[in-house]
Amino acid sequence: MVLNFDERDNVLLVSLNGELDHHTSEVFKEKFDENVKGKKYNEVILDLKNLSFMDSSGIGALIGRYKLLKSQGVGLSVANLSPQVRKVFSISGLLKVIKDKGELK
Repeated sequence: MVLNFDERDNVLLVSLNGELDHHTSEVFKEKFDENVKGKKYNEVILDLKNLSFMDSSGIGALIGRYKLLKSQGVGLSVANLSPQVRKVFSISGLLKVIKDKGELK
C-alpha cells in the first residue's frame, strides 16, 4: 500500500494505492493518524481510484478513522470508488456514514 497526502485549502486528500487489508491496515492507520494529528482540517477525502482490494480489516480501519475525525469535528469523504470497492462499501454500510463525493479530477 502506498499513501499520498496532499493538503489543499484546509482539506486533506489521501490517495490510496494498492490493497487495504489485514496486511496493510495497521500501516494505513498509523500513517493516517500521524498526518492528521494536531491539525485542523475542514474535511479529509480518501481518493480510492487506485485501491484494488479492501477486506473487513480495511473496513474497520476506515470506521476507526471516521470516528477519530468525527470526534474532532472533521468530515470524512471518499472519491473515485471502483465498482468492486463500491460494492464493499455498499454491502458493509460504509456509504451510510461516509459521504461519496463521486469522481474527483
